[in-house]
Amino acid sequence: MNSDPTSGMVRVRGAREHNLKNVDVDIPRDSLVVFTGVSGSGKSSLAFSTLYAEAQRRYFESVAPYARRLIDQVGVPDVDSIEGLPPAVALQQQRGTPSTRSSVGSVTTLSSLIRMLYSRAGSYPPGQPMLYAEDFSPNTPQGACPECHGLGRVYEVTEALMVPDPNLTIRQRAVASWPLAWQGQNLRDILVTLGIDVDIPWKKLPKKQRDWILFTEETPTVPVYAGLTPEETRVALKRKMEPSYQGTFTGARRYILHTFTHSQSALMKKRVAQFMLGNPCPVCDGKRLKREALSVKFAGYDIGELSQMPLLQFAEVLKPVAAQTYLDQAEEAGDVFTPSQTLEARAQRVAHGASAHANAPDVRHTPNLSVEKRLAAQRIAQDLLERVSTLTDLGLGYLALERSTPTLSSGELQRLRLATQLGSQLFGVIYVLDEPSAGLHPADGEALFDALQRLKACGNTLFVVEHDLETMRRADWLIDVGPAAGEHGGRILYSGPPAGLEQVKESQTRDYLFAEAASQARTCRKPADWLRLEGSPATTWTTSVWSFHWAVSLRLPVFRGRGNRAWSARRCWNWWARTWDARWLRVMPRNRAWRTMRPRSAAVR
Repeated sequence: MNSDPTSGMVRVRGAREHNLKNVDVDIPRDSLVVFTGVSGSGKSSLAFSTLYAEAQRRYFESVAPYARRLIDQVGVPDVDSIEGLPPAVALQQQRGTPSTRSSVGSVTTLSSLIRMLYSRAGSYPPGQPMLYAEDFSPNTPQGACPECHGLGRVYEVTEALMVPDPNLTIRQRAVASWPLAWQGQNLRDILVTLGIDVDIPWKKLPKKQRDWILFTEETPTVPVYAGLTPEETRVALKRKMEPSYQGTFTGARRYILHTFTHSQSALMKKRVAQFMLGNPCPVCDGKRLKREALSVKFAGYDIGELSQMPLLQFAEVLKPVAAQTYLDQAEEAGDVFTPSQTLEARAQRVAHGASAHANAPDVRHTPNLSVEKRLAAQRIAQDLLERVSTLTDLGLGYLALERSTPTLSSGELQRLRLATQLGSQLFGVIYVLDEPSAGLHPADGEALFDALQRLKACGNTLFVVEHDLETMRRADWLIDVGPAAGEHGGRILYSGPPAGLEQVKESQTRDYLFAEAASQARTCRKPADWLRLEGSPATTWTTSVWSFHWAVSLRLPVFRGRGNRAWSARRCWNWWARTWDARWLRVMPRNRAWRTMRPRSAAVR
């Protein structure tokens, strides 16, 4: 029996990351440990930049140097030693690179199971060869709709969108969709060389010239005489003078579509997106898949319809399949494939560049709803139900599997990752979480706490950076960092069970956790007027006319998933800007500070 009194502890010595002041602290494992303190006190520096960073560094030491270069690493923390540190997983609120192809289904890996369900146990129409899991994915060439390339939407670029004010000249940036700065000037100078008048209003240009400028797929390369007037350029061309450079023209629509498809910059994509009109794809009806994949049904739904359901409704569809009585159903009448038909279908797959899956069985050798297919469906449905129940328990039952992750809040994303970890059944791991209660209504907090307890019960340790008082009260161990922010913080004021913090008078957390801080009196401003907004910018809204008080602070204290974020999210910018003068509108997202062209610390207050 181990007589070491510090056994079962993570022992940190000499932590100096960011504002930490040579911190020494012992933290228990197999516990819910909450790091508290005012913003900027150093709690995240200890939890993430020290403990998680060191755990990640140790893990990567076992990875080949070549592979290590391909992985984004936190860095080596400034600390003397850390003993008793298990592997760690960080569940932060930060999001990765925005991608419309990333969805709730892909983040939770539920989509992979659903594709297997349709491939192995779906009801195929007569004559349809077997489809494999990749054939049901909109992110593969085998499954993506050929019209929208798996996006579910087709984009139209019109003259009215690219040229919002036809009274302007080309020199005055009539073609608003052109790139800014030098690139736009380059295109204008190329048009001068081509003999197009850039100094008359756009609407007075011949239609043939307007259509060519906007919609041509040609990319002519011509001499450019930078800084010369149109008349001087004509003279230079006539005399065959040496040009400044050779410039290549790109049509406005071609530039928009190329930038939207290939640019790695989210800002560039966002800029050109305003010149595109998106509509559901007419071929796949917005379901992102080829017609062959959508022809396969399960429980009466194609995979696109199932992916559009809220998780709560999705679970109701699966429950009869997961039940034992599902095996009692009769087979469906219909044709089956012969071995020669299977060989022919696989040869066609190879001819189209897909895998033959030569070693995989062909489910078309048995009828729809055969015993084998019902058994496969039941087992997959049971696994899906178990995973979906974790998501619904975390209050995410309103999400659909096809919901794009860029439209989710940071808190929703973190809870999706938390649910994935609950299903992984790992043990002996430290989970480091960043304010998991952020954005949750108090009524939803109980489900979150139950999820944390389930992780702990599996033999894991939870390090939670949190401001929520209820989470602090339920913690097994509190570490209060402070007493203030920046250079006035970085010290461990308390480390122990929550009740002991009451004796630490230096702690600002103590005043609120034990209800000693008096509420500050404040004077409410009187509304100056009413603001009336018409038209809904979000699909979750059922009300299209809204009235708000003007010149006051507004809050939306409603349950998650009820549209409160849609009301204030950055994606509503255009809708708000059309209603107000956009010069008086500022969007302050929670996941990052307000960014200006010249950001300064003093500007963020």
